[in-house]
Amino acid sequence: MEIIKDALAGTLESSDAMIRIGPSDESGIQLEIESLVKKQFGAAIEQVTRETLTRMGVTRARVVVDDKGALECVLRARIQAAVLRAAGQSQIQWSQL
Repeated sequence: MEIIKDALAGTLESSDAMIRIGPSDESGIQLEIESLVKKQFGAAIEQVTRETLTRMGVTRARVVVDDKGALECVLRARIQAAVLRAAGQSQIQWSQL
C-alpha cells in the first residue's frame, strides 16, 4: 500500500496512542517511538508497528508512534486507521488487516 499523504489516528489520552504517518523520500520504514514505557516495551511497540505495516503492504513511510500505554490491539487499530487514511483508501480490505 502506498502512503500518499500525511495522516494520523488516535489520541494522547491515557491507554491510547497517536500514530502519525506520511510519505518518505527514503526507502523502508523510518520509525520514531515516543513512550513513557519505552525502556520496558519499546521493542514490543516497534515489533507490533512493523508487523502491522508489513501485513498492510507498507514498504515506505515515515511513522511516529506516541504511546500513552496502549494495549497491543489498540496500537494495531490505530496504525491500521492511519495507514488507510494516508493511502487514501475508502474501501477497507478486511483480509489485509
